[in-house]
Amino acid sequence: MPVHPPMAEILAIGNELLLGEVADTNAAWLCRFLTGLGGKVQRAVLLPDEVEAIAAELQGALRRGSDLVFTTGGLGPTADDRTLAAVAMATGRPLEEHPEALRMVAARYRELAAAGFVAEPDLTPPRRKMALLPQGAIPLANPMGAAPGVLLPLEQTLLVCLPGVPDEMKAIVQGSLAPHLQARLGRAGFVELRLLTDCGDESRLAPLLKEVSQAFPHVYIKSRARAFGPRVRIQIYLSAAAPTTEEAGTLVQEAGRHLEGRLAEAGISAERLLAG
Repeated sequence: MPVHPPMAEILAIGNELLLGEVADTNAAWLCRFLTGLGGKVQRAVLLPDEVEAIAAELQGALRRGSDLVFTTGGLGPTADDRTLAAVAMATGRPLEEHPEALRMVAARYRELAAAGFVAEPDLTPPRRKMALLPQGAIPLANPMGAAPGVLLPLEQTLLVCLPGVPDEMKAIVQGSLAPHLQARLGRAGFVELRLLTDCGDESRLAPLLKEVSQAFPHVYIKSRARAFGPRVRIQIYLSAAAPTTEEAGTLVQEAGRHLEGRLAEAGISAERLLAG
C-alpha cells in the first residue's frame, strides 16, 4: 500500500446525467465507500456518451497518477454505450472478445430466457458487444445484470469500469471487485447505517454522538442537519470499514444499538433507514 491515502477519481458517464433526466447517485455512494476504506476521492465528473470526451478525462486521470479510477455507465449492448471504446483509446489497449466475459454474458442470457424475461438466449451481436474488453482487462461478475464489470490494471492505476445501474454497480463493488480493492486498499468491507431522529436540535445530539464516537473509535458517526424548525428531523449517519463486510457490519450494528440506547435515555426516538 502507498504511504499516502490511495487517490481515486470517478467518471460518471451518460447523456441522461447531463440532461438532468437521471440523478447520479453512484458517485456519492462510491465516495462514501472509498472514504470508508481509507481512500481519498480527489475528483468526480459527469461526462457525455462521447468516446473522445471520456478518453480525454481518462488520460488526465492517468497523468495525475490516480491510484484508482472508476467509471460508471456505458457498458451495455447499445451503440451509445461507449465507455470501453474510450478506455481502449485512452490506454492504447484494443478491444477484443474476452472468453470469460463472453461466458458470463451467455450464462446470464440463458438465465433470463429460462425465466421468460427475454425471448431467446442467443448471443446476438449487441450481446457479444458486452464481452469486448480492452486487452489485458479482467471481467468482473455482475450478479444483477448482463454486462460484466471491467478491471484493467495499468502501470500505476487500477481502472474499474462499472455499470450505471446502481444495484448492479454496488453488487460488483461489494462482490467480485472486493478482493482487488482489498489488495490495493488493505480493507474491503464497508457498511453504513442511518438513523432518523425526532430531534431538531443538533446541539442536543452533539454530546451523545461524541460519547458514542469515543466508545467506538472505528465507526464514523456524523449528524446531518439541514435546517431549523418544529418539523425538522435530524439524520445520523454511521459507517465503518473492516477487512470483511461482516466485521464492518458488526462494528456499525454495535455502535448503532449503543447510540439508540443513549438517544432513548435522552428522550429522543430514532428509526433506522435503509442504507443508500
